[in-house]
Amino acid sequence: MAWTIKGEFVETCSCNMLCPCWYGVQELMLMDRGWCASPWLIRIEEGESNGVDISSCNVVLTTYFPGPTLFDGDGTGRVYLDQNNSTEQRRELEAIFTATRGGPLEVIGSLVNKWLPTQVTDIVVTEEGGTIKAEVGDFGSIVSTRMVNEEGNTVTLHDAGFSLVWQFNNNITEMAPSDGTSWHDPDMPLEWEGRSGAVGHFTWSVQ
Repeated sequence: MAWTIKGEFVETCSCNMLCPCWYGVQELMLMDRGWCASPWLIRIEEGESNGVDISSCNVVLTTYFPGPTLFDGDGTGRVYLDQNNSTEQRRELEAIFTATRGGPLEVIGSLVNKWLPTQVTDIVVTEEGGTIKAEVGDFGSIVSTRMVNEEGNTVTLHDAGFSLVWQFNNNITEMAPSDGTSWHDPDMPLEWEGRSGAVGHFTWSVQ
């Protein structure tokens, strides 16, 4: 059941910028709303799982944690797969992103005790001028805009806890607020809008 994925991880969440979970320190992980909800977009550039080519696939993963910290767990999760992908691709992607095939996603899997049934829907991704947008069927929209400083350079976070967990290249995370993100899956515990966000590039491999 070996698999490898190289791609881009677009994280958004309901916390104010920056979500304290990124620091990876339990004492700092108090969620400012008392709970935290996140839709993540994973843009796979190259990938293979169990002999199936999963390159160029997009996956969305949402989680809800009732707080007060991420370490309290008791999360609810759901995976959304693109209906344009093949049955074989969706089978492999579901297994990976529901944390049953090892790798970095095991960390989140250990904190989610309820996986809702995976949904197959349209996932339409666009990118322009430093902003990534994803329309995910009738479930919600993801908006991620790179933060730049006065010199026009992307603001980055180095060697933070989540950068290590997600195995981002060189442990670098790009700051990308998620204003404009909204999620309204009726099966999730609540609806929410995005505030915090970050982007990282990664290579994951399980042999």
